[in-house]
Amino acid sequence: MNRYYQPEIETASQEQIRAWQNERLVKQVKHVWDNVPYYRKKMEEKGVTPDDIKSVDDLHKLPFLTKDDLREAYPYGLVGAPLKDCVRIQSTSGTTGKRVVAFYTQHDIDLWEDCCARAIVAVGGTNEDVCQVSYGYGLFTGGPGLNGGSHRAGCLTLPMSSGNTDRQLQFMTDLGATIICCTPSYAAYLAESIHERGLRDKIKLKAGIFGAEAWSENMRHDIEEKLGIKAYDIYGLTEISGPGVSFECQEQTGMHINEDHFIAEIIDPETGEVLPEGSKGELVFTSITKEAFPLLRYRTRDICVLSRKPCSCGRTLVKMSKPMGRSDDMLIIRGVNVFPSQIEEVLLKVCGKDITPNYPNLKELIANMFETMEHAEGVGLAAPQIGLPIRVVVIDLDVLSDEYPEYKGFKKAFINPHILEVSGEEVSMDEGCLSLPGIHESVKRGSKIHVTYLDADLVPHDEEVEGFLARVMQQEFDHLEGKMFIDHLSPLRKQMIKGKLNAMLKGKAHCTYRVKTVR
Repeated sequence: MNRYYQPEIETASQEQIRAWQNERLVKQVKHVWDNVPYYRKKMEEKGVTPDDIKSVDDLHKLPFLTKDDLREAYPYGLVGAPLKDCVRIQSTSGTTGKRVVAFYTQHDIDLWEDCCARAIVAVGGTNEDVCQVSYGYGLFTGGPGLNGGSHRAGCLTLPMSSGNTDRQLQFMTDLGATIICCTPSYAAYLAESIHERGLRDKIKLKAGIFGAEAWSENMRHDIEEKLGIKAYDIYGLTEISGPGVSFECQEQTGMHINEDHFIAEIIDPETGEVLPEGSKGELVFTSITKEAFPLLRYRTRDICVLSRKPCSCGRTLVKMSKPMGRSDDMLIIRGVNVFPSQIEEVLLKVCGKDITPNYPNLKELIANMFETMEHAEGVGLAAPQIGLPIRVVVIDLDVLSDEYPEYKGFKKAFINPHILEVSGEEVSMDEGCLSLPGIHESVKRGSKIHVTYLDADLVPHDEEVEGFLARVMQQEFDHLEGKMFIDHLSPLRKQMIKGKLNAMLKGKAHCTYRVKTVR
């Protein structure tokens, strides 16, 4: 059954939502004009006054704000209320420059906590639940926002903050936590820790609210399976308030934006033009109820899509998709926009198909693949890695004959290979991949395989293969199924190497390595 924290708002008609937005936008623009000289100057430079803003239809007339503006105006330049009325600040990490410091009146905090309460109730939270908040507290917005939202939803709140996994698990089991709020990577780590300690039957979790970092649908499904919960997304940013700007309902098909507090636009990141509903572009937010830090048309740099398709949960608030990337990370490759954060889902996910004996220039292809692999100092290469969706793999273990003398002179092509069975003891080894230079991770694989294939002369083979060759064949044959070695990693490890993947896509990678074994 769908539940709402504020049903009169969350299920309001589109006409009512637009009426609230029109009234509040006009009031907010006048408030900013009167109290924020920095933004008033930007309006004057664009030739806009409060009299020009009569409804949401006029929003496009206002100038944008960016993070550069927030840094330039640091610390007080965008504050819209007297400091005597401000009761709190929150802040970003400042990893890319000056910290962003956001200010709050008590009214701002009350509305922020209402937004977070909507998110908790949307996942099933009630006054009978125990909500474990494992986001960081302090300057970070995650802990304070969900903590206040949990109070307002009536949950028993466990203000755990982040880290100290032993204590997290003790309170989770002893106090019977039913909702967990944390980053998705920490949720994945908690799931692994619960499995390792045999605590799965002692936890009572039913839902998780995860945000503050990018995570994929694959990661969602993995967390849900391991914890036996429903995993929900939440979105926010310090500049606008913190988590709770938008939240996922039980349909899990996008996040409802709290439109009574925030107006969302999608713009072309290059031109600034407002795009129609359903278009993919950069997300822009205008805060229409904040007093202390009232940002108008703030460019988030997040790429997403807005949709007003009816939702089965009954909420009428517009939905935003999970962010698909960032406009400031966008690369243009052969005229196509590519975002590094898409890499986990799309990079080299090409499957290989069996080829016929008369495949054109097969011998030349095999020779070229060996040459490519040797120049990259690898030991194996699959056709999908060079953009060919066919089942051809070349392996050269002679380069490792000092370490593995039994493979001296081993250099072989495998055509239409298929692994029929994997068996034997599972062994962990450090693997790398020509497609992901500079990244090495420990992967467990069976020590024995049953495989069929054709050799370079198209002679069929049906063999049992053991040891290091069996591992290399498994790794290379993964590419034929649209997989890479990182697909065998836990969600936590994937999250931890995401920065390396993004750097690689931007060209910041050194492309020589060998497979390394773990003794």
